[in-house]
Amino acid sequence: MKKLPEQKSEQSVLVSKKPTFIDIFAGCGGLSLGLLQAGWQGLFAIERNSDAFQTLRHNLIDSLGKPKFDWCDWLSKSNHSVEDIMENNHDNLISLRGQVDLLVGGPPCQGFSPAGRRDPNDPRNQLIKIYLKFVEIIQPKIVLIENVKGITSDFSDEDTKINYAKWLIESLSKNYTVHSEILDTSTFGVPQKRHRFFLIAFRKGVNLKIQLEPFVAIENNRAAFLLNKGINGIPVTIKEAISDLEVKLNGSVPSRDTKGFQELKYTQPLSEYQKIMNLGMGNLVSDTRLAKHKPSTVERFQKMIALSVQMGRLNMSLSKEIKAGLGLKKSSIRVLDPNSPSPTITSMPDDLIHYCEPRALTVRENARLQGFPDWFEFKGQYTTGGDRRKFEVPRFTQVANAVPPLIAEAIGLSLFNYLV
Repeated sequence: MKKLPEQKSEQSVLVSKKPTFIDIFAGCGGLSLGLLQAGWQGLFAIERNSDAFQTLRHNLIDSLGKPKFDWCDWLSKSNHSVEDIMENNHDNLISLRGQVDLLVGGPPCQGFSPAGRRDPNDPRNQLIKIYLKFVEIIQPKIVLIENVKGITSDFSDEDTKINYAKWLIESLSKNYTVHSEILDTSTFGVPQKRHRFFLIAFRKGVNLKIQLEPFVAIENNRAAFLLNKGINGIPVTIKEAISDLEVKLNGSVPSRDTKGFQELKYTQPLSEYQKIMNLGMGNLVSDTRLAKHKPSTVERFQKMIALSVQMGRLNMSLSKEIKAGLGLKKSSIRVLDPNSPSPTITSMPDDLIHYCEPRALTVRENARLQGFPDWFEFKGQYTTGGDRRKFEVPRFTQVANAVPPLIAEAIGLSLFNYLV
């Protein structure tokens, strides 16, 4: 693919000197993938969950011929918590002080999300403080944080009143010049209306090559980025993203990794976006296991699709009364609109119903809506439930929790202009 015109000289310099990054709370590696594709050198990534790290390791550490980490020699290639790394590898981290160009991460967002309970005392909210401790140790030149839009809203109950975004900005402002913005991922070619909070902070005293406000630079480079990727029109619609993954087009075969299930027998990409995602893969597409719905569930989904089309409620929920009449108990279930970008995908496989087939989406379809290329394979269980949700991060959750690689790549391409 063509390179961004305004960044040809920077790209040539990166042959000998790449800016470096560390990814903490890395999940399955969506943010890391985007930065690696943008030309950054990854030193290591920290992810506590073994399922998510298995996916990251398979694709971005052990892979051949793909963008990958230049992993440091003092850290094992396994799952770790950020707290354990700070406690057990403190001296190694201190040795990196001032030497790391970019520290990135998306601290777990469930406590901030409007889709959850928004509990101000959710212990996961405190992981932002751990992120800041890591910043203090490493003292990177640039800090990048991603989170849900809900982090910008006030928490308030009898005992607690706090706005975590404002608190985060105030805390970093002691040593950094901080910028933040809510970005819509669909404007960067992601076929999903996903509004996310991004924070970019430059360490005071660091010699930056340019002085432009970072979100202005990102917006200025956006059109060239889309052209470079071959995305000729936005927003990319759901149909443009996943129409090649329809069962009626491809048929199905027994699943390669789950006994008793069927998976899609993939044929070929149809749209330009699909060709970009499928580049170099042909019919070797993974994560296409189909949900095993009961006949009564299939019938309900068929009726729901018909009603959603009839009432103009695609990408939107039906009324409680209609859902009750269909025997649907979920409040968030919606039929996708093929001619629009997707709503924000979630970790629950049946929150979104296919636009023309009475079924939940596959992991690969969700991955396409997040902008993951087809070569990126997900590891671990497909789904989980009950108490296991406390410690398992199955494939659907890994995809939903990830930073879309396309927007990460766009941000990464703009940020290394500040350093190189």
